[in-house]
Amino acid sequence: MESNQTHLKLVVTGLLLGLLMAAMDNTIVATAMGTIVSDLGGFDKFVWVTAAYMVTVMAGMPIFGKLSDMYGRKRFFLFGLVVFLIGSALCGLAQNMVELSLFRAFQGIGGGALMPIAFTIVFDLFPPEKRGKMTGLFGAVFGAASVLGPLLGAYITEYLSWHWVFYVNVPIGIVAFFLMTTFYKESRNHHKQVIDWAGAVTLVISVVSLMFALELGGHTYAWKSWQIFSLFGSFAVFFVLFFIAELRAAEPILPFWLFKRRLFAASQIIAFLYGSTFVILTVFIPIFVQAVYGGSATNAGFVLMPMMLGVVFGSSVSGFFQAKTSYRSLMILSYLTYMIGIVLLANMTPDTPHALLILYMSISGFGIGFSFSLLPMASIQNLEPRYRGTANSTNTFLRSLGMTIGVAVFGSIQNNFFTGKLKDAFAAMQQGTGQTGQNPRAALGNLNNISQIFQSDKRTEIPPFILNKVIHVMSDSITQTFAIAIVPIAITIIFILLMGNGRSVVSQKRVDKASNS
Repeated sequence: MESNQTHLKLVVTGLLLGLLMAAMDNTIVATAMGTIVSDLGGFDKFVWVTAAYMVTVMAGMPIFGKLSDMYGRKRFFLFGLVVFLIGSALCGLAQNMVELSLFRAFQGIGGGALMPIAFTIVFDLFPPEKRGKMTGLFGAVFGAASVLGPLLGAYITEYLSWHWVFYVNVPIGIVAFFLMTTFYKESRNHHKQVIDWAGAVTLVISVVSLMFALELGGHTYAWKSWQIFSLFGSFAVFFVLFFIAELRAAEPILPFWLFKRRLFAASQIIAFLYGSTFVILTVFIPIFVQAVYGGSATNAGFVLMPMMLGVVFGSSVSGFFQAKTSYRSLMILSYLTYMIGIVLLANMTPDTPHALLILYMSISGFGIGFSFSLLPMASIQNLEPRYRGTANSTNTFLRSLGMTIGVAVFGSIQNNFFTGKLKDAFAAMQQGTGQTGQNPRAALGNLNNISQIFQSDKRTEIPPFILNKVIHVMSDSITQTFAIAIVPIAITIIFILLMGNGRSVVSQKRVDKASNS
């Protein structure tokens, strides 16, 4: 009996290590992104490092969840570990931004297997009375990853190299692989399920088409070119086909019948909109710190940490009050706090003190943290137990879809604004009075060498009048992106008000009241 308990603890340890890698990956990479750009170049493509990973994670989660039901959890969890580790090693070896993005997409396939299967294994191993404690432990790992990711990424980048941001996954993954291979003995009670391949394929093609259209439009190809029109057309056609596939699928990725429930539908749309905006904070704030402030990767990591602490704190506060007040009331508080944080970030300048930026990030993190624990609970409110897994996975899926589309859309907005304004600034200086006596384009090189502003030693080589202009254009491009992000956040208030008076049901006395929402 004691041996079985020891084995169980070791299996849980293996699951936690696998989740830690997947959960920490985006924040640890975000902190290093400025340094990666300075080394590999390709500033106009850096959002793809995040977007490529998100696309494959998003597409993989529902597929691997079903495959694990059909053929066993263990083999697909181990498959996810192996793919994630190979992808991590390849990312560390990348020689340019295109290679890094492709390897991140490969790594995301592994991440898409790790996250859903780990939670399912917990439900297989533990009885209902212990599952809450275990999922709380797993939630703590996500919280710890949110806090440790930026700091670890900053430390590794500063004192080793950005390559080790990816290599660090390898020893962790090897330990997890050994523990799961040696000590996890799963049952053979599997059952056949229908995988929504048509939905997965059409969704990925539509999202990737949209991302390429946004990435290539305006500089590689004109917005009115046939290439960009074709990509937008591909997005529209395959997005419609995705909805048709979902209506016909026996077990769709998006179960439309659940959207007939007002609380469920509102929660999913809010998760999508919040996800689409939250991701830009983790992507652009480290860039702002290094390119505008001239800070190091460590500085970028310390700025992200308060936001992540705010997320953890906001999630905890939300969880505490869910049984005491309605989901709608808590989400209104979330909305107001998050909106204030984004508005403050949208009004930053190069002269904004670091302390204020940290405060703005903390406010934003606290606001969005409410949604992390609240929206999944609202999604399963008053649902029969057999539908709760589907409802929860739908919420996770739509948040991931929002993040994927958000990083593509807002990344394109920032990139087009930055390159356009910088070209205008160069043109204006070249046509000016000539008092500087230097050609701005010759002084900086070209837009492909913009990575110089991420390197403290190279910044000193850029003439002050050029550096000042680039810094202000970079700052304006990021704050303008935050300003546009206010629009989807503002829209969420409509769906928050539609949530009704439902609250977390903790006793039978409240069931009738909650069911009226």
